[in-house]
Amino acid sequence: MTTEAVSVENKRIPWWLILLQGIALVILGILLLTWTGATLVILVQFLGIWWLVQGLFQIISIFIDSSLWGWKLFAGILGIAAGFVILQHPLWSAILVPAIAIIILGIQALVFGVVELIQAFKGSGWGIGLLGALSITFGVVLQANPLNGVAVLPYVLGAFGGVGGIVAVVAAFTSR
Repeated sequence: MTTEAVSVENKRIPWWLILLQGIALVILGILLLTWTGATLVILVQFLGIWWLVQGLFQIISIFIDSSLWGWKLFAGILGIAAGFVILQHPLWSAILVPAIAIIILGIQALVFGVVELIQAFKGSGWGIGLLGALSITFGVVLQANPLNGVAVLPYVLGAFGGVGGIVAVVAAFTSR
């Protein structure tokens, strides 16, 4: 095999596309910080549409590539069902979907915290142990009352969206 066949050209993303993404993120961040409820409902609706379309594509992909067809069928049916449920019950979904996300984040924080504590006791240092303890504390707080996490989630996402959008806008102009 020659080196020409293996090498891949570095394709740059156009600066104006990064600028548009940054502007969209800033707008989304502002909407999440100021118009929290309605923006969250709309985002969950987009998630429902995404899952519905993704489920359809999963099932269609079985006819193109039949490997792992059982998992593709399961994922497709699950995506279609989740999309329909979200689109049928938008207000319940605006509470339930973030609550499930918070519960999953809490479980993930607990698991990562335990792993980090184990690493600390095996000699990785006190810093990783401190991070593990903080992660476990964060996971316990999220698991104790996930609705508080749901109430704060739009503000956290809005802040990350706003800051990330500003960074993207600055990066777009510096890469230009």
